[in-house]
Amino acid sequence: MGRRRRRRRVDPANAARALPEAIAALSQTLPAGPSPETFRRAKFDRPEAAPALWRLLFCVLSPQLPDDASASFSPEAQVRSVKLALRAQGYPRRALAQLPDDGSQGGRELLLALAWLLARGPLPERLLAQNRVQLGDEMHVCECEALASPGPPAPSVEADGCVDIRHLQWLMGKLRFRWRNLMASQQEQCALLGKIHSYTRGCHSDCSLGHLSVTETELLRDPEGGRQLLRRLERENARLQAALEWRRRELVFWQWMDTVLDACPPEASQPTFLPRIPTPGAGALEPLVRELQALQGELREAVEARRAAWEAGGSFGVGGRGPEWSAARTALREAVGQDLAALRRACERGGSLVQPHGPRRLVRTEAGAPGGPGLRAPEVIEALRSREAHLEVVLRQLQGQCRQELARLVGALPGLVWILPPGR
Repeated sequence: MGRRRRRRRVDPANAARALPEAIAALSQTLPAGPSPETFRRAKFDRPEAAPALWRLLFCVLSPQLPDDASASFSPEAQVRSVKLALRAQGYPRRALAQLPDDGSQGGRELLLALAWLLARGPLPERLLAQNRVQLGDEMHVCECEALASPGPPAPSVEADGCVDIRHLQWLMGKLRFRWRNLMASQQEQCALLGKIHSYTRGCHSDCSLGHLSVTETELLRDPEGGRQLLRRLERENARLQAALEWRRRELVFWQWMDTVLDACPPEASQPTFLPRIPTPGAGALEPLVRELQALQGELREAVEARRAAWEAGGSFGVGGRGPEWSAARTALREAVGQDLAALRRACERGGSLVQPHGPRRLVRTEAGAPGGPGLRAPEVIEALRSREAHLEVVLRQLQGQCRQELARLVGALPGLVWILPPGR
């Protein structure tokens, strides 16, 4: 009954053979993945391993760039980009930021940064999804933020220095101009896709599609492109097989990373990014359950205190700011009402609260014809219109807050005349 459970360990002889295979599988799933020998040299902080790892992190943190785009950036630019990206994501070790910008040092620190990115989430799977070969004409649909509430008005914050209103107006005009260019290019792309779908109607072997995509039409025009597409699909298939192999062997990699972390000089705050491998059985979850129950009790007490303050503020005001509190409650009621309406529409539309997310293939269907599984264009248009109305309400709330803030600033400066711009 009281026997201690031992952590599963790997035989050293098997680990010595499995480690290069695990690192090779990981390198094959990553863009510009170095060899296992480079990882071994990075463990001992050899300078010849640093350039390959800087290039690897640059490609991992810039997934939207083509595979050969890293050659157009200088090593100094790649190093600075990696440092800024890791700092923006909250990388805890300061030793990486202190490395020189020429990319000649830091093999071990870069190996720790790569392990930190791997431990944060399914990095190989995310990169494979972003760089996959697209055979159909796709469109990204996301309604996950359609139920996001604007919340109560934000408190006023004093600006640290002078704000140039003309510069802000110039930036806003530039943003509007680029937004119109983007909308025009997307409309032109949709018109061209509609022509291709209309001209190739009835040419597809799949009856649920009925027409060819741009990639399939290009194959008919240029047969040599079919061989290139086949090679791309083979490379993607090899990366998928390598990702499966990596998942089977990653335990060996993390045990090896324990030795890499032990070889690093200690810092003021050691990173805790290495994943803990739970032991089987329910006993290991008991401390976590107790901690969650304690947090739930604290959260319940905080909610009750906030609710009591809210109810008291409705009748007596909070801190002598009764009208402002009433306006905040009114805005919050409107936002909650809109969220409830969006929930009802989601339930009526699909019977589920799961919002569509991710790329969807565009398929042209005739009016009245039975369509396959997926989203219909009228449904997407209705969801976008609902989202547009929701954003307009939020915009009006923000404009009202800006007017109140301007009125407060004008009241603090006697003799200043405030003239509203036309149409506001």
